Amino acid sequence: MKAIEIQNLTKRYKDFLAVDNISLSIEEGEIYGLLGPNGAGKSTTINIICGILNSSYGEIKILGETLSIKDKSARKYLGLVPQQVALYNEYSAYENVKFFGSLYGLKGNELEECVKKALEFTGLLDMKDKRASDFSGGMLRRLNIACGIVHNPKIVIMDEPTVGIDPQSRNHILQSVKKLNEKGTTVIYTTHYMEEVEEICSKIAIMDNGKVIVEGSKEELKSIVSDKKSLILRIDNFETIDEKEIKNIKGVTDVIIDENEITINTEKEINNLDKIINYFTTNKIEIRDIGYEDINLETVFLSLTGRRLRE
Repeated sequence: MKAIEIQNLTKRYKDFLAVDNISLSIEEGEIYGLLGPNGAGKSTTINIICGILNSSYGEIKILGETLSIKDKSARKYLGLVPQQVALYNEYSAYENVKFFGSLYGLKGNELEECVKKALEFTGLLDMKDKRASDFSGGMLRRLNIACGIVHNPKIVIMDEPTVGIDPQSRNHILQSVKKLNEKGTTVIYTTHYMEEVEEICSKIAIMDNGKVIVEGSKEELKSIVSDKKSLILRIDNFETIDEKEIKNIKGVTDVIIDENEITINTEKEINNLDKIINYFTTNKIEIRDIGYEDINLETVFLSLTGRRLRE
């Protein structure tokens, strides 16, 4: 059985088409990455699945049950971890999770047991009596997850659960996602960090301008740009780099500048390394390290959308 089936989903706001006739099929047990630049339609799609918005057209089935405006009972299978932390700062961690558990219909001993398990799963049981207002950003994100999974949903939607937190907290959350999935939970995961997608997602859809432009496994997506290679350079001074001038070098398709590293994607069959190096030496830009790297999902994303994921 499919965890979620979406057919011809459309959402229109007057003259603006936020979601443009998309169809997706998400298998049970997948960690499904839903990617796209800002404004691609990801959040609108998630909000329709969760019942926050109504669609203009199309059909959604959750574990075989059709979702409708009048009958939203199929959403009982879902858990949502929203991008914006949705917690009560004056409540303790325990009180927050218990409150959200009660909203999902849990009561009595079952509620108490589910709250304990959710806090234990997210590593917060020892801090259950601490108020949310006293939590760090990473701990708030983990508490947000506990509130979204307290009712043991079969499908969990995580909308950028690691945004703005430290590497240790991010790693803890990624490991939690893997553990959830190992227990049989289907996870729909959105993020602006491509390295997270590489680490945890089994299947990926990339959206842009309201449409799904490609869907498949990591290997299938990478095969789309198998005719390219990535040159990685580490340099100190990025201020003098002219991306347009580098792109004018024959064979260069994309230039990505990120912190102290520049990635230049080029056509595999064209030997242009000497021209690329010549650009840097001519402009007196010192290269500290240089080397080719295997094609990754960032290369795919940039090739398909013309933008980086974090834009």
